[in-house]
Amino acid sequence: MQRTSLTKAITLAGAATGLLLIGTQAQAQAQETFEWKMATAWPKNFPGVGQGPERLAELVDKMSDGRLTLEVFGAGQLVPGFEVFDAVAEGTAEMGHSASYYWKGKAPAAQFFAAVPFGMNAQEMNAWLHYGGGMELWNELYEPFGVDVMAAGASGVQMGGWYNEEITSVDDLDGLKMRMPGLGGEVMNRMGVAIVNMPGGEIFTSLQSGAIDATEWIGPYNDLAFGLYQAADYYYYPGWHEPTVMFEAIVNDEAMASLPDDLQAILRTAIRDVNQDVLDEYTARNNDALETLVNEHDVELRRLPDDVLAEAQRISDDVVAELAESSEMAGKIYDSYSAFQEKVEDYHAISEQAYYDARNPQGDTASAE
Repeated sequence: MQRTSLTKAITLAGAATGLLLIGTQAQAQAQETFEWKMATAWPKNFPGVGQGPERLAELVDKMSDGRLTLEVFGAGQLVPGFEVFDAVAEGTAEMGHSASYYWKGKAPAAQFFAAVPFGMNAQEMNAWLHYGGGMELWNELYEPFGVDVMAAGASGVQMGGWYNEEITSVDDLDGLKMRMPGLGGEVMNRMGVAIVNMPGGEIFTSLQSGAIDATEWIGPYNDLAFGLYQAADYYYYPGWHEPTVMFEAIVNDEAMASLPDDLQAILRTAIRDVNQDVLDEYTARNNDALETLVNEHDVELRRLPDDVLAEAQRISDDVVAELAESSEMAGKIYDSYSAFQEKVEDYHAISEQAYYDARNPQGDTASAE
């Protein structure tokens, strides 16, 4: 009897010790902290797109109780804006915030996830990405580079650009030097425009000095902040080339795998929150900024001529089709994108567009014009 009691006591003590060790290990894991660098393609704290990463860092810090912190670097502080993807892939930064069309030299099909001329707007893109298989394709495209990607903001429909000269027809575009990235830039190139790629921080001085004759950036909120009205007189709409730009959060695969499951969930949830928040801010700020540009800075707000838009759409169809044929992966993404756009256009014709037509039956343009 004494031996039996002693054996039970030893067994219970061993079990208690094991549970204590497990609990201690779990507690230690829960208290482990991670300090990450986040490189961005934007000027530090720039309104809208530059403040999105800052809000993400604040949100992650609060949600994780300080267990995961993100130090945000503006373009050029850690790496140049056009080197963010490489920095994350190589582990120089655990995370980045940028736009996928900057990486067309590495993965041409990445342009589908930023902006497609005459393609889907922000609402439609978010639906495709999160409920139409788009995010899975985006991650499949980036998988060989060792990065995970999530949608992390949207600009909404952008403006058509700033010009030093009035545009009255397609002929006026011939010979201009313009900053315009992505597929829209390729379309403009085929319309006779010399495309110059540069980070946002270089746009104003290039336009002011005459190094470029025209530029697009984002929209009134950001364009006012950059002071572009001081370097060009004519401001054109609509932004046919970028019905939205989706911004991306990219994370080094090894860095993501190092996080406990709860911190991974916190990071993904915070990015999803910021994805909507950035779009909300642009929607709220753009109109006030446009009124300031027109009423206080005497900017000439103009609609692009019909022949420019018609030619841009015709060439856009060719450019997008050629990209789709460039690789098997590009074709797969294009098939998914175009099928979803066709379906959502059919529904929006009797919902969103029908409502806009009913709300504004005369088709009046912006009141600031």
